[in-house]
Amino acid sequence: MSAPPDLRERTKAYALQIIRLYRALPKSGEARVIGNQILRSGTSVGAQYREACRAKSNRDFISKMEGSLGELDETAYWLELLEDAEILPVPRLSALQKETDELIAIFVASIKTAKKRR
Repeated sequence: MSAPPDLRERTKAYALQIIRLYRALPKSGEARVIGNQILRSGTSVGAQYREACRAKSNRDFISKMEGSLGELDETAYWLELLEDAEILPVPRLSALQKETDELIAIFVASIKTAKKRR
């Protein structure tokens, strides 16, 4: 399963954006708890995607892509909490939320395509 290099770079850039967001969080307890969660889920997207690129079968590819999709969905949840709890201002989060939504759409489409090939 060969993958486009641009998505490999895009998911890496996404992880770097998550790291920068984590560094910008206030030092409050709730921000740190959410920050640790978003750091874990947001940075694992690219790692799991790279695993999917090396999948041994279509079924393995789908499984790994679904793992990445799950991490993206979890990251979207933590971003929503950061906004709703007013931990960070909306303008600070909007670009990352948009990228999360776009990546979710890409991963959903890829999984659907791969399932049709089965």
